[in-house]
Amino acid sequence: MKSKQRGDDATSFAETEDELRCLYDAPSELVKQKCLPELDKHCRNFIAHSPFLCMGTADADGSADVTPRGDAPGFVRVLDNKTLLIPDRLGNNRLDSMSNLTRNPHVGLIFFVPGVDETLRVSGLGQVVVQSGMLENCTVNGKTPKAGILVEVHEAFLQCAKALKRSKLWSNDYHVPRGKLPTLGAMLVDQTDTRMPVNELDDLINDAYKNRLY
Repeated sequence: MKSKQRGDDATSFAETEDELRCLYDAPSELVKQKCLPELDKHCRNFIAHSPFLCMGTADADGSADVTPRGDAPGFVRVLDNKTLLIPDRLGNNRLDSMSNLTRNPHVGLIFFVPGVDETLRVSGLGQVVVQSGMLENCTVNGKTPKAGILVEVHEAFLQCAKALKRSKLWSNDYHVPRGKLPTLGAMLVDQTDTRMPVNELDDLINDAYKNRLY
């Protein structure tokens, strides 16, 4: 255990798993047993109802990144019990996740279903698909994705609802009216050296939301 003085507070850091484990109970046998090596019928059903997921990847040096992915429920295609295909829709063109996967194939996913507090976690190896008939099957509004992420599933398990219950994610308890926060355009004007007026930038962003989702 390593300690560091931060002002008047002495902060300790766990540097090994053993030091961390001594603070927590051991996971139950049920928690251990629920980790599956492939997708079962419940995992497949959960994915079929999910319109949103978060994807975690890392660069070759371990620099981590998490990105959101969303579309109509079932947008992630279950090709078989060991394989998923995630179409890449239009975004900001940073290509963070896919660039990471060309250097480090490890990927983690967490699927959400609105109104359901449980989530589904999937991990495995990812590859970036750029030419395949599989992409044609992901066409929406006449637009075929330029690429997709093919995931070889190594582990899948259902996550309990505690985090979403604490956050009350699907209720209105912590709902923030959009006007409480600056618009994206206003924040970008503050964060960058763009000379574009806020209203013009917001108009461009809103047009992209309306006309360039696919």
